[in-house]
Amino acid sequence: MQNEMRTFGYLCPICGKSVMAARSLFALEASGVEVECECGGSALRTEFDGQRCKIFVPCGLCGETHTAQCGIENLTREGGVAFGCAKTQEFCCFVGDEGNVEKHLRELEILAQKEKQNRENGGEQFLDSVIMYEILSELKEIAARENGIVCACGGHDYAMEIRRSAVDLICKSCGAKLRIPAATEDDLDDLCCHLRLTIPGEV
Repeated sequence: MQNEMRTFGYLCPICGKSVMAARSLFALEASGVEVECECGGSALRTEFDGQRCKIFVPCGLCGETHTAQCGIENLTREGGVAFGCAKTQEFCCFVGDEGNVEKHLRELEILAQKEKQNRENGGEQFLDSVIMYEILSELKEIAARENGIVCACGGHDYAMEIRRSAVDLICKSCGAKLRIPAATEDDLDDLCCHLRLTIPGEV
């Protein structure tokens, strides 16, 4: 377990490039880790108090540094873990296997570029209105199918919260949430691959 490697990734708020590096859990527990952008303008840092890991994340979306806390076991979770930006309600840091982190960072770069263009254009309700409307249309089609949208807890009733660049499906029985990204063509393509959706509630 201690020799297991985890890849840390974030978007540098100074130069806008993806920053990614692998660190061992041993280093994380022993002295914390630092992942610095090659431009020298930002660095992700961690501290470990013996029980929980505190992560200081430079945010490529809002420009601030966010602080997140989690147990070591969360960092070893299959599929990895993501930490969010409170201002934009988007994920800004990813920890997991290299392939997953790299994929999420590519999507984050596109998201950050669209945020920048949106600000320059005076701001709109959605990050990409065309993609959002296509996502909502696809969700309507999925919901119309028998058991199209259900929760793993067995619930069939859900609420929908529409955000700037995502749609949250929330189970009314257990409160579990499934976030559907709605900002890029890839987001739409991913959703179109699903005949049904399952909210990850407690079984």
